[in-house]
Amino acid sequence: MKYFITGAAGFIASNLVDRLLEGGHIVVGYDNFSTGQEEFVASALKNKNFTLVRADVLDLPALTDAMRGADFVFHLAANADVRFGTEHPRKDLEQNTIATYNVLEAMRANDVKRIAFSSTGSVYGEAKQFPTPEDAAFPIQTSLYGASKLAGESLISAYCEGFGFQGYIFRFVSILGERYTHGHVFDFYGQLLDHPNELTVLGNGRQRKSYLYIQDCIDAMLTVIEKAQERVNIYNLGTDEYCEVNNSISCICEHLKLDPQKNYTGSERGWIGDNPFIFLDTSKVRSLGWKPKLTIQQGIVKTLEYLQNNKWILERR
Repeated sequence: MKYFITGAAGFIASNLVDRLLEGGHIVVGYDNFSTGQEEFVASALKNKNFTLVRADVLDLPALTDAMRGADFVFHLAANADVRFGTEHPRKDLEQNTIATYNVLEAMRANDVKRIAFSSTGSVYGEAKQFPTPEDAAFPIQTSLYGASKLAGESLISAYCEGFGFQGYIFRFVSILGERYTHGHVFDFYGQLLDHPNELTVLGNGRQRKSYLYIQDCIDAMLTVIEKAQERVNIYNLGTDEYCEVNNSISCICEHLKLDPQKNYTGSERGWIGDNPFIFLDTSKVRSLGWKPKLTIQQGIVKTLEYLQNNKWILERR
């Protein structure tokens, strides 16, 4: 298979690149390196089956040319900055929604029919049903990031119906693990490096979230692509557990052997669009034979170990 991967130098995509190359596939990585890291594709560049194209998904001619000959597209490029979305609302529109439209148009020009898309559990907004299944009623959107991802899902579904595409839409919880570059573990670890005796926590620390280890995430995606054959396949990806932010902090501090004073900023939401409870129903993907190998706590520890061994990421980010 020849796979085309957008955002190839990012956290999730670069791990996927390595996995596909290990499987003997041909991979074309596409990234403008606005947030991707050269180091994440360094090993892939040594593989004769990997080609890296440095370009932007907003450049439709370049995207169309680079995709030529592909069998399958993983569209993982995105603006993942949920917290500061209200400070640059156009970024979510351009990098998440318009970029997805461009990917679909490039596929249409090249007669590529299959696409996997990294969506998010944030599309459920502040859900009323927990764990939240794929067919839950959609509430009002609470973040520009979630709204832009939902728009991308809708475009993919429409192209599947209108142009005979086959789509795989993955609604992730937060992903942890090697090459992790943003999120609460990253933020807390960075703070504790700067001032080990004090930790600022956005919100009241009682927000409940679910997390998934990166290799478990890739296992799930590949399992769905192999076994699910609907025109549009929508799957939640996560664990069957969640934890409070306070519990995550305890895990981090225990690993680092620290006991900082915690300073909370206030309410159950750390920022606009911060859903106080995210817990997805993953029975659908489990029915295909997949289950995560690592717990949330083990994923947090793996992430910390990686960051401890790669402090350059914190300095650069």
